Amino acid sequence: MTRTLRTTALTLAAALAVTLGLAHPASAAGYSAPLTTAVAGLPVATEVRTGYGRDLFRHWIDADGDGCHTRNEVLLAEAVSAPTVSGTCTLSGGRWYSYYDNAYWTLTSDLDIDHMVPLAEAWDSGARNWTSSRRQAYANDLGDRRSLVAVTDNVNQAKGDRDPATWLPPYASARCRYVNEWVATKIRWRLTVDSAEKSALTSWANNCPNVTISVTYAW
Repeated sequence: MTRTLRTTALTLAAALAVTLGLAHPASAAGYSAPLTTAVAGLPVATEVRTGYGRDLFRHWIDADGDGCHTRNEVLLAEAVSAPTVSGTCTLSGGRWYSYYDNAYWTLTSDLDIDHMVPLAEAWDSGARNWTSSRRQAYANDLGDRRSLVAVTDNVNQAKGDRDPATWLPPYASARCRYVNEWVATKIRWRLTVDSAEKSALTSWANNCPNVTISVTYAW
């Protein structure tokens, strides 16, 4: 069930991207390189927070009109035990794993859906120059499993809008995975990094397994 839901979500996300003009259905460009190469290739630029507002990224939309908004689509896709879906996409009885802190949860209220690269960080790193429809697509990105992740709510709140130079998951064994997913999301959306972020990512890339980072560009 989980795999089917994820496949459906990816298909819907691809259709939404085409509708919004963010991708071409016949030839979505991709990227693939070892982690160290991927980090080395991240463009460095000064971050600019001017003008940011969370409401500039419309999120938790119901893109396919099935009654389940993005938050619940992620919960359905990431459940380690599938929940029961009732009414207007009310979820109950499921079980979820938060890899940031190595914790399991059975109540959706204990989970936040984290934007791997937070909305404010995305704004600072280039999204301030995007159209509103592109920012909406970013905030609801079901096209790559790494973009949105269900995690323990207070851990996500502790992260806030910080990048890996100042925050990493409290569970040490999760940190290399987190760095991989952060880098993949930055590349997917063609976002920049600041110098401290680049330095931190480089240090981690040199100490983590040099896995291949593969993404499909969002646009």
